[in-house]
Amino acid sequence: MDILWWQILLITLYAAYQILDELTIYTGAGSPVFAGLITGIIMGDMTAGLIIGGSMQLTILGVGTFGGASRIDANSGTIIATVFSIGVGMSPEQAIAAIAVPVASLMIQMDVLGRFANTYFAHRIDKHIENMAYKKIERTFLMGAFSWSLSRALPVFLAIAFGGEVVNTVVGYLNTDLKWLGDGLSTAGAVLPAVGFAILLRYLPVKKHIAYLTLGFVITALLTTVFGNIQAIGGIVGTLSEEFSQPLNNLPMLAIALIGFSLAYIQYKRTVEQPTLVAESNSIKTEYVEGEIEDDEL
Repeated sequence: MDILWWQILLITLYAAYQILDELTIYTGAGSPVFAGLITGIIMGDMTAGLIIGGSMQLTILGVGTFGGASRIDANSGTIIATVFSIGVGMSPEQAIAAIAVPVASLMIQMDVLGRFANTYFAHRIDKHIENMAYKKIERTFLMGAFSWSLSRALPVFLAIAFGGEVVNTVVGYLNTDLKWLGDGLSTAGAVLPAVGFAILLRYLPVKKHIAYLTLGFVITALLTTVFGNIQAIGGIVGTLSEEFSQPLNNLPMLAIALIGFSLAYIQYKRTVEQPTLVAESNSIKTEYVEGEIEDDEL
């Protein structure tokens, strides 16, 4: 499948926008799952885009930054991996391990460059403030936004426009002479979301809320099994009777998510509404304040 010029244009424009959304607008369109969705729609295969975007979203689930620190650019990695997965017929799992993660790691350098460029514009704005040049402040601010957009749009454009032949060659080797490596990359791509969950659980107060974690896991496993069996029974009955045409679907993830939300809300209400406990001993007051960091949260 050839990548058309208008697809390259739209994807490049989205790559320029997504970093601004992540930094200032916060609509959610600057996240890996949306990057996969939008790129998949543009490329004509939304399913593959969602698989790659969702997997990358889970992979970085427990990864965060503090202050001015840079992190891997999972959005750009998702965009490029989705384009080449659909364009050259690479499996989504293989594209995640072979393209998305390496590109996301390399894009750290572009994030540093974007921050470096904005340091210059920030100092220019300070100078304009001293001179009360408000129009220049506005123009300089927009130039800073342009440098951020360019830090993502330029590498994405170059990769999509000129990297197709390289990816085609690599995919050819991975599916023939280096099939063992291709299979290994597919397995690694499928495992990466579990790594993201593991990182997230490392920083969550698991010891404090182990009951909810266990309950959520058991409910998900039981309901998935029950509804899977019901669907199988419905399929068998449908082959025996023409009147039975209503399809039976698996339990939607929304239902599982609502169960988790209900449990989380119960815990939230208990935490907020529980009166503050004050113990007085030898004129020393001990308060249990909401939001206190436990030792297992460090």
